[in-house]
Amino acid sequence: MCRHAAWLGAARSLARLIHEPEHGLLTQSYAPRRQRYGTINADGYGMGWYDQAGGEPVRYRRSVPIWTDANLPGLARIARSTCLLVAVRSATVGMPIEESATAPFSDGRWLLSHNGRVVRDAVRDLADDAESACDSAWVAAAVFQRAQAGLGLGEALAEVVVHAGEKDPGARLNLLACDGASIAATVWGDTLFHHRLHDGVLVASEPLDDLPGWQVVPERSLLTVTRDDVRVQPL
Repeated sequence: MCRHAAWLGAARSLARLIHEPEHGLLTQSYAPRRQRYGTINADGYGMGWYDQAGGEPVRYRRSVPIWTDANLPGLARIARSTCLLVAVRSATVGMPIEESATAPFSDGRWLLSHNGRVVRDAVRDLADDAESACDSAWVAAAVFQRAQAGLGLGEALAEVVVHAGEKDPGARLNLLACDGASIAATVWGDTLFHHRLHDGVLVASEPLDDLPGWQVVPERSLLTVTRDDVRVQPL
């Protein structure tokens, strides 16, 4: 499994998801509190944010544990955006450990992270190709192909998760995606929370701190977040 988190709201630095909270993604990489499968996320990490000038997502991905990257603290303090996504990886057994297998995946418009596992045959008929042989890359490719067909962020996630979940009953398909103006996430086999603040919304596999306000998203649900609204609906 993995851990991931996203922010939509006023411009914030990536450090606000990684280093600054007591239980940010750095801490969750070696001491997650609510992770149901696995105890450490040391098989790589990635960050994505949206360039305010061009509107396209920028990514930084490594195949090393997040705590070993000496360049990260400085980069995370400087990189700021109104839409952020960070993930730390615990690779599924048998899956490659490489940057191309590390979230966030992107089609040039959307960013996507997969927390879970799925038999690749359950998603291979949904996409023509993928960036990596890993299951998460095929999930991302399936979602992006639906974007090309005109589906919205939430619709694309829901269609892929329901299809893959039906073909692989043991799949865990917690997806987290953003497009610069909204966030969508699914709960299918692991935990997800959201927290509405005065200047935006946090979405995370588990709370980044112990402050009140974190709301659990029910199993087999789709969460959608915009600047004006937070919605949860069943899958």
